[in-house]
Amino acid sequence: MTQVTEAIFANGVLKPEGKLTLREHERVRVIVESLDQPDEAGRAEALREFREGVARMKFTSNGGGYPSRDELHERR
Repeated sequence: MTQVTEAIFANGVLKPEGKLTLREHERVRVIVESLDQPDEAGRAEALREFREGVARMKFTSNGGGYPSRDELHERR
């Protein structure tokens, strides 16, 4: 049997808003989908943090600068 209800996550526990017809200790599968939409300020903050993280990464060759085009295509 499939039941669909919304729930609130509080103090580390999912609390269903509706009554569930389950036996005590019955195993179930729970799929969690957030109903709250992130606000624009939160989204902008997450993007800023991502960009700062990328900027801190050192995408260089042997600790130096980027290799030149000629170094990348050097033929021996």
